[in-house]
Amino acid sequence: MAQKKSDLEKSKLLKAQGRMKLANAANRQSGDAAVTSLDKRERRRLDQAKGLVPFAVKLPETLIARLRERATAQDKPLQDVVAELLEKGLSSPKGTSSAA
Repeated sequence: MAQKKSDLEKSKLLKAQGRMKLANAANRQSGDAAVTSLDKRERRRLDQAKGLVPFAVKLPETLIARLRERATAQDKPLQDVVAELLEKGLSSPKGTSSAA
């Protein structure tokens, strides 16, 4: 069944608003302002070219809040702060454990 012109326009508006919300969320997470026009497939291709791999973990809320505060204070994307901290932790003498 065909939609009325007004319903069609509402639908277009809702779709555009949804795309804008997704783009804003992606920018907050990645820190790149130029990423707004990329779709998921293109972003995945660029991340793979950079050698980035998705890695989901479950962490306490307090730790996440501290990570976000640090990322905001350093004006860096959250993923960069987490990668930096993991690199420091793993390269320190305490970070390496020998399972013998």
